[in-house]
Amino acid sequence: MRLIRRSSLILLAICLASALAVFMVASRTATGIYMAEGRARAEALLGLTIQALDGHLRRFEVVPDLLADQERVLRLVQNPTDAARIEAMNLWLQARNAELDSSDIYIMTPDGVTIAASNHHRADSFIGQNFTYRPYFTAALAGQTGRFYAIGTTSGVRGYYFAAPILDENNATVGVVAVKIGLDVIEAEWRAQDAAIMVTDPEGIVFLASDSGLRYQGLLPLTPDRLARTAASRRYADVPVSEMAVTQADDLLTMDGHEYLTAQELMPRAGWTVHVLLDAAYLRAQARLAALAFLGAALAVVLLIWQRRARLTERLALQLQTKAELERRVAERTADLAQANALIETEIAERRLTEQELRRTQSDLVQAGKLAALGQMSAALSHEINQPLAAARNYADSAAILIDRGDGVRAKENVGQILSLIDRMAAIARHLRNVARKPDAPLQDIVLRDAVAEALALVAPRLLQVAVDLPDDLPPVRGGPVRLQQVLVNLLSNAADAMAESGALRIEVTGRRAAGRVLLTLRDYGPGVPAAIADRIFDPFFTTKSVGSGLGLGLSISYNIMKDFGGDLRVANHPEGGAVFTLDLQASVARQEAAE
Repeated sequence: MRLIRRSSLILLAICLASALAVFMVASRTATGIYMAEGRARAEALLGLTIQALDGHLRRFEVVPDLLADQERVLRLVQNPTDAARIEAMNLWLQARNAELDSSDIYIMTPDGVTIAASNHHRADSFIGQNFTYRPYFTAALAGQTGRFYAIGTTSGVRGYYFAAPILDENNATVGVVAVKIGLDVIEAEWRAQDAAIMVTDPEGIVFLASDSGLRYQGLLPLTPDRLARTAASRRYADVPVSEMAVTQADDLLTMDGHEYLTAQELMPRAGWTVHVLLDAAYLRAQARLAALAFLGAALAVVLLIWQRRARLTERLALQLQTKAELERRVAERTADLAQANALIETEIAERRLTEQELRRTQSDLVQAGKLAALGQMSAALSHEINQPLAAARNYADSAAILIDRGDGVRAKENVGQILSLIDRMAAIARHLRNVARKPDAPLQDIVLRDAVAEALALVAPRLLQVAVDLPDDLPPVRGGPVRLQQVLVNLLSNAADAMAESGALRIEVTGRRAAGRVLLTLRDYGPGVPAAIADRIFDPFFTTKSVGSGLGLGLSISYNIMKDFGGDLRVANHPEGGAVFTLDLQASVARQEAAE
């Protein structure tokens, strides 16, 4: 018993030591990974911060130069005591400052005295103030662009200053224009980040920071030279600066006893250094949590393996137990399947007989349909051909009598009538071929506006009013120009015939695009299409016109032409009266792709 207990304690100690070793290795690995991710995140945030800050400054960088080029500004510095000019310039600068959303705009003479300012109406106005001590003034007076960050000695408000020289006709500097912009909006955006952001001046003093407690503190030692340069420019006015206790090793910065992962970059144009600080303690805590999670996962895997071995033993015993049960059930199922197979074979035989009977019935129905269609067409052909044949027989008999009488003129007239009847029967045969044949002419792109115009020109004498609405961006359609014109003329003629009794000879033609198709609709103001014949209106030889007025093949031919085009022809009644025929045409692929 003691031996078993001692073995268990040794095994437990080994397991604990192994777990601790795994945790230490995982912690070091995770710390490296999280610190690397933190560096990448700090670098990315640093790049975005510098871009935003530089973009904000560039927005105002050229403003002093543009203002200095104004004729009114030059005339003011050349006449600095002109009260009317000063008053007008104050108002003008105030308006420009509001437009630019800057902090202040002011003009100084070469001696540094401000003679006009956008804040002329405020108690802390710059007018009369002398700014010769500011570096931006001295740089602009020397003909350069001045840049400087400082706290206003008059207003006490932080800002960034841009300055430009005012040049006269001889290119001599006669004054300075300065623009002050606020940076509080930049700091407000920084506070939304999960990292600390700060900007230091050339002396290492923090003047912009997401944490206001970091302002006016030096990251570098505040030597007498640095303090003297800062005091000479009065960068921070009367605000005292202090030195922080800072130590840095590589990219780890310890500040006030707190460790940060840092990324920094110099902005040469402004002379600033931008710093991004990520809490290193938070990153290490995240790494420890990841290591604990890994250790937990490893323990879970070990426990899972142990459980699987135990279950495997149970399953082996269970398999032996169930094997006999499965053999018994297989024997029972085999008998059931044999019985079911017999039933299925019987059912299959019955279904085959039923399918054979169904095929015979379908064949009979198809044959009956063919005979019915043949009967309808034969009746129509008989009616259409017998009439001209009977008339031709009569004209032939009459011509023979006239020839016997010697009346050659009237006999020749009868022969002409016979030829006309023969032409009519040939037209019937030609229409039948148009219904049945498949055209050989290839499809091409057709401008729908031109096709409609040509069709309307052919039937214009039969119509009083035609309204055409075809958008300019309507793409070409695929088809045959002559056959499409045949369809349009046929539909327009039918519409004119339908409206003949009402007297309202008005047709509306509209076109629109719909998912790679072009829909052309023709609406008349006739009686419309009765519902009883709507399904038969495109059948060959079907017509509602009086005998001799048509063969009933026009709509059938038009329908087949549209099918040849890869389109469709539909008919419906308008809610306000009249029939609406819709030509569904395929849009040109090349124009579709170009439009997209």
